[in-house]
Amino acid sequence: MNKLRVGLTLFTAITSFSVFSQTGILVGQDTTNRVISTAVPFLTITPDSRAAGMGDAGVATSADANGSYWNVGKMAFIENGYGASASYTPWLGKIINDMSLFYLTGYYKITREQTVSASMKYFDLGEIQFNHGPNPDQQDGRFNPREFAFDVAYSRLLTENLGIGGAVRYIYSNLLGTNSNVSDTRPGTSLAVDLGVYYTKPFVSKNSSLSLGASITNLGGKISYSNASNKSFIPTNLRIGGAYKTNLNFRNSFTFALDFNKLLVPSPGHEDAAFLSGVFGSFGDARGGFKEEIHEVTVSSGVEYWYNEAFAARFGYFAEAKDKGNRKYMTFGIGGRVKKFGIDVAYMVPTNKRENALAETIRFSLFLKVIAKDKEDESVTD
Repeated sequence: MNKLRVGLTLFTAITSFSVFSQTGILVGQDTTNRVISTAVPFLTITPDSRAAGMGDAGVATSADANGSYWNVGKMAFIENGYGASASYTPWLGKIINDMSLFYLTGYYKITREQTVSASMKYFDLGEIQFNHGPNPDQQDGRFNPREFAFDVAYSRLLTENLGIGGAVRYIYSNLLGTNSNVSDTRPGTSLAVDLGVYYTKPFVSKNSSLSLGASITNLGGKISYSNASNKSFIPTNLRIGGAYKTNLNFRNSFTFALDFNKLLVPSPGHEDAAFLSGVFGSFGDARGGFKEEIHEVTVSSGVEYWYNEAFAARFGYFAEAKDKGNRKYMTFGIGGRVKKFGIDVAYMVPTNKRENALAETIRFSLFLKVIAKDKEDESVTD
């Protein structure tokens, strides 16, 4: 079992390289720090380049094909028709070339009020050599750890301004495989749900709109890589925020977005808590009291400019408390749309001289959108 813990620590460190997130151990830093740790931290990696270019803000921005990751409630407001998106994110691109995140998602507008969507997130950790000792003859073979999550979602309008949604997700994580010399190991699996609500209000006189959103994601049972007595929390997450869009004229528009994010996971020292008590207790279990609880909230902010709905430029900033991970970085992005097709590109620059697994790598998202005629079905909002 000690070897199992070593193996899991190794992969947590890999997926959380340097200061990637609250959800992993920080490389080169005292392990007694107050950074929150969870299993399957790949679930928290921003998958799409639009939000990645806006400082990882997305709970209240306008709906697109990737919207269900941020807030399944806003997918009820997406344009009639269907669409899909594929995103690619290099991981640790500055030092290796065989780790990456792939995200595929699609949606279909059933009626004017109802939308269904589905997505798959796949994280490839590259090939690893396993050893059970320092000598060359103590090798256990090579293995390619992989993790993925698949979900289906349903979103619905309650009024012309309010939408809600929910998703069910299957999570699979195979970090050690069967080639390692570690007994009693197996892939970890879990089921989780997402819940989201989205409100948007247009201001016709000001040619603008205000949107508010809230979502809870990855609300599910603890995951185990061995026996039932050795389980870890998955990254259950609460995100709330707003977005204000203003149209300067019929060609130019700006959107300003702000998100607040908190892991609903016990603070260090409370990892043995049961699932529900851990989620609810996460609001008041920090050793430093309310002040430390506030430090567990990260802030994402971003600006998006569109010209003629054909070209976009984006800028964002992400900030996290020093004792909770100390991630601070700026993001940049551009995008374009031509008829049914589109592309977004994002780039990150750390601002506090701390390494980041996504630093100085280019991320891509490709889009396909087909707009159908307006649905004529009777609506409960009429």
